[in-house]
Amino acid sequence: MRPDNLLYPAPRGLYCEKGDFYIDPIQPVERALITHGHADHARAGHAHVLATRETLDIMRIRYGDGFCGASQIAALGETITVNGVTVRFHPAGHVLGSAQIAVEADGTRIVVSGDYKRRPDRTCRAFEPVRCDVFITEATFGLPVFHHPDDGAEIARLLMSLRQFPERAHMVGAYALGKAQRVIALLRQQGYDEPIHIHGALAKLCEYYQSEGIDLGEIRPATLAGESRQDLAGAIVIGPPSAFADRWARRFAEPLAVFASGWMLIRQRAKQRGVELPLVISDHCDWAELTGTIREIAPAEVWVTHGREEALVRWCELQGIPARPLHLVGYDDEGE
Repeated sequence: MRPDNLLYPAPRGLYCEKGDFYIDPIQPVERALITHGHADHARAGHAHVLATRETLDIMRIRYGDGFCGASQIAALGETITVNGVTVRFHPAGHVLGSAQIAVEADGTRIVVSGDYKRRPDRTCRAFEPVRCDVFITEATFGLPVFHHPDDGAEIARLLMSLRQFPERAHMVGAYALGKAQRVIALLRQQGYDEPIHIHGALAKLCEYYQSEGIDLGEIRPATLAGESRQDLAGAIVIGPPSAFADRWARRFAEPLAVFASGWMLIRQRAKQRGVELPLVISDHCDWAELTGTIREIAPAEVWVTHGREEALVRWCELQGIPARPLHLVGYDDEGE
């Protein structure tokens, strides 16, 4: 079977006509296979959803019990047949519950990576390379300029700032699903055992991570009710990036703006956000990791989606690997 007869881009997302299902559709559909719980990939309103147990739980936390008509758990590595098409979910290393989806029929296998990373991460299962005819890769940081530094070194910079400015509350912007929990875990990994204060928008997801056996240490709500303005001086406060644009962040003691994102490699972005301490910590692959993954998997063909598509397509062509951009719309860097 030709790969584009098995899976192809349609207005609602990647569509498998033979199996009559979509992968990460951007609009409600009859049957959706979901790679992970970020809102640009996991939307509410589908009639049937197939995803890992953790992703279904996360969708339920974010959207409520009625997020879909019916749901089915896909265990990692389990073979599931959908209208004659074989699908398997494999770890993607992006966030808790994230998965690549292998779609196979008539001897052709396509792997949809969703979002993925290759760095070690205690908060989710590591990426698993899967041999395939076509590898569909993201390209969020698909330019040679993106070489992300060591995560531990970035966390060490935050801890150094805490020692240098003990009178200031360190306000860390980190996305609610995945990034916030990873930053906390990295802090614990480096021996930081003080309570970490979190915005209310992170509470349910942090509680869920802890219920899944991921140790985040002592977490406290970031509230100043009944406390003096200086009580969180020298503390780490983590919240979603949107919270730092309102008055919430300005209530704390001399807040020092920190943001954890792969985009912090671009200093102009940090300046635009008013970030004093940019931390380059990404839940996506950098350029070397993207190209290294393609070399490791050695697919016959590469399709590139949501990100800097053209540069990675050109790199593949220079390596003698047929490649093309998918130009899918509706996906952003919410998890970044």
